[in-house]
Amino acid sequence: MLFANIKIAEKYNYLEEKFTAAYKWLEKTDLSALAVGSYPILGDTVVANIQEYTTIKPEEGYFETHEKFFDIQYVVSGKEQFGFCKRDGLVVRERIEENDLIFYEEPALSGTVLLEAGDLIVVAPEDAHKPRCQAAGPEAVKKVVVKVAV
Repeated sequence: MLFANIKIAEKYNYLEEKFTAAYKWLEKTDLSALAVGSYPILGDTVVANIQEYTTIKPEEGYFETHEKFFDIQYVVSGKEQFGFCKRDGLVVRERIEENDLIFYEEPALSGTVLLEAGDLIVVAPEDAHKPRCQAAGPEAVKKVVVKVAV
């Protein structure tokens, strides 16, 4: 699944080598066997980060964006409700420059998609996202977040 406004879809090539390298790595790697940590795919241009956590109530999380990287978020096991909306017009809550992370106040309007094992979503810098949210209650999730340099 790719969720994007047509203007952003035209701006970026989601089949460029750096993206296809990430997709192939996700498909060919035994992700369930990997420990939490970072795994370079194409140097520091494409890096996979293995995460394990328990999903949280939506009101406990925040929308976020990144300036320097796309996220390819891929669920290895478990499921989560993944929030999304456009970045334009959001009110900044906190900036953590060293982590390329901007958090936002809750927007008046947003959507969600259910991500289950085997699902992925590609998030551009123009898109805000709210990961780690419960679907039907707290659940253990193993996820890969691939950071793809802009």
